[in-house]
Amino acid sequence: MTKRLRLSLRSGVLVLLALTLTPQIGFAQEAEVSQEMFTVNNTWMLVATFLVFIMHLGFACLECGLTQAKNTVNILFKNTGVVAIGLLTYALMGFNLMYPGDFSIGQFFGFAGFGIEPPVDGNTIAYADGAYTYWTDFIFQAMFAATAATIVSGAVAERIKLGSFLVFTTIYVSLIYPIAGSWKWGGGWLDSMGFYDFAGSTLVHSVGGWGALAGIIVLGPRIGKYVNGQVRAIAGHNMPLATIGVFLLWLGWFGFNGGSVLSAAPELVSRVFVTTCLASAAGIIGAMLTSWAVQHKPDLTMMLNGSLAGLVGITAGADVVSVNASILIGLIAGVIVVGSVLFIDRVHIDDPVGAVSVHLVCGIWGTLAVGIFSADHSLATQVIGVLAYGAISFPSALLIFFALKQVMGLRVSAEEERIGLDVGEHGMEAYQLPPTR
Repeated sequence: MTKRLRLSLRSGVLVLLALTLTPQIGFAQEAEVSQEMFTVNNTWMLVATFLVFIMHLGFACLECGLTQAKNTVNILFKNTGVVAIGLLTYALMGFNLMYPGDFSIGQFFGFAGFGIEPPVDGNTIAYADGAYTYWTDFIFQAMFAATAATIVSGAVAERIKLGSFLVFTTIYVSLIYPIAGSWKWGGGWLDSMGFYDFAGSTLVHSVGGWGALAGIIVLGPRIGKYVNGQVRAIAGHNMPLATIGVFLLWLGWFGFNGGSVLSAAPELVSRVFVTTCLASAAGIIGAMLTSWAVQHKPDLTMMLNGSLAGLVGITAGADVVSVNASILIGLIAGVIVVGSVLFIDRVHIDDPVGAVSVHLVCGIWGTLAVGIFSADHSLATQVIGVLAYGAISFPSALLIFFALKQVMGLRVSAEEERIGLDVGEHGMEAYQLPPTR
C-alpha cells in the first residue's frame, strides 16, 4: 500500500469519525448553557415582557379610537385597571393555578399555593435549562393573563357598569384563565393529548373572546344600535388613535410570539418574527380586499382588524408552520374577520371594536390551522382543544355575568349611556372642548 493511499484512508476514517461524533458534540454544547448565554436568554425574555406590556397601550388606543368620545375616560380607566388586576391576581394565585406542578384532580386542576416564591434553583441556570429565571417566568406569563381580560373590555364598552366589569375581570383572570391554561401550558390533559398552541390563539385570545361574547349577550346592544330591525353604525371618534393602537399591538406581538420561544434561540426567534409579521401583513390585504368588495368602499376599521386577525391567527403555530403557510393563514384570517364582523352585526350582537371576530373567531381559525398546515399536529386534536376551551370559558363567563347582573347590576342607566360613561361613571371628560355659542 502506497504512502498516499494510507494517508487517504486515514483521512477518510477521520472524516467518518467526525461526522459520527458531530451531532453528539453539538448536543452536548446545546445542553450546556454558559452564564453569558443564560444572561442573553433572560434579557430577551424581559424585553419580550415589556413588548407585551406595550400591547395594553395599544388596546387602550384602539378601543378609544373605535368608540365614542364621551366614553374615552371609561375605556382608559378599564384598560389601566385590568393590567393591575391581572398582575396582582396572577401573583396571588393565577401563576400557581396555571403551573401547579402536580395535578390533584386528574390532569384538570392543580394548585401550588398562594403567592409567588422561587424554588432553591429558581434564579439559576438549572431552573429552565438556562432560558430564564423564575421571576422572568412569572412576569412574562402575568402579562398574558392581563391581555385575556383586556379583550373583554372593548366588546362590552359604552354600556357596562365599571364596578361590575372590574369584578368580572378579577374572577375571570384569577380563576378561569389560569385553570384553562394549565390544561396545555401547565402540562395538563390537553398537553398529554398533543394539543398545540404556541403563544395563545386559543389559550389567551379565544378564552378572552368567549368571555367577550358572553358579556355582549348578557348586556345587550347599545341604545340606538339596532332600530326597527335595521343596523345603525355608531362610528368611532378617532381613527388616528385607533391606527396608532394597531401599530402598537403589532409591535407588541413581536414579544408576544417571539418571547414564547422561551429563549433567545436565534433561528427560532427570527423565524417567529417573520411568520408573525407576514401573517399580519396578509391579514391587512385579506380584510382590505374583502371589505372593499363587499361594502364597495375601502374600510379602515376593517383593515385594522385584519392586521390583528392575522396576528391572532398565526399565534398558535408561528413556530411550526412554514413562511408561505403563515401568509395564507393571515390572508384567510383577514377574510374571516370581515365576514364575522358583518355577520355578528347582522344577528344584532353589538361588539363596538370587533373583539369577538378578531380574538375568538380568528383564534379558533389559527388553532385549527396548526392541524392543517403542520404535519406534526393532528387537526382532530386541535378541534378537541378548541371545543374544550369553549366549554369552560363561555359557560363560566355567562355564569359570572348573570350573577353580577342579579347582585350588582350590569348595565348603566339609559341616561348615563346617553350622556356618556365619562360623566356618568367618572365625573370627568377626556376632551375639554370650548363651549359652543
